[in-house]
Amino acid sequence: MQPTHRIAIGADDAGTVMKDAMIDYLTGHGHPVTDMSASATEDYPDVAERVARSVARGEYERAVLVCGTGIGMAIAANKVPGVRAAQIPDSYSAERARKSNDAQIACFGNRTMGVEAALVCLQHWLVSDFAGGGSAPKVEKIKQVESRSLRAA
Repeated sequence: MQPTHRIAIGADDAGTVMKDAMIDYLTGHGHPVTDMSASATEDYPDVAERVARSVARGEYERAVLVCGTGIGMAIAANKVPGVRAAQIPDSYSAERARKSNDAQIACFGNRTMGVEAALVCLQHWLVSDFAGGGSAPKVEKIKQVESRSLRAA
C-alpha cells in the first residue's frame, strides 16, 4: 500500500476544474488534503505563496498548484525559500521532479493538458521519492544558490 501524504492544494480561477478532480483523486487514495485556492480578490501568485509557505513550514509534505499553464504557479512558489516546485507536463517529468529534484510541489496547467493526463502525472509524482545518489549534490547546489541569494538580498 502506498503511503499517504499531507497535501495542500491551490488553484486560481483557471485551474478550478482540474483542482477539484485532483482533490477527489487524492482523498479517494487516502491523502488528507487542504484546499488553499484563490478567493475572489486573489491571483495565482497569492495562492502559490500561501501554499509554498505552508510546505516550507512543514505543515504539508507535498502540495499541488493548478493555474492555466502551471508556469506562473511554479515561478511564484519557487520564490519561497526551501521550496522546490516543478511544472509537470508529462508523467516522466512528474517522476523526475521527485526522484532527481526532490520537488515538494507539483504545478499543473488546466489549459495545457487534460484532467485524465494530469491525474496520471499526479499518480507518478505521488509514488516517487527522492533517489539521492548522483542527484543529491545537485539538489545541495540548488540550496546553496538559494542561500547565497538570501544573503545577498
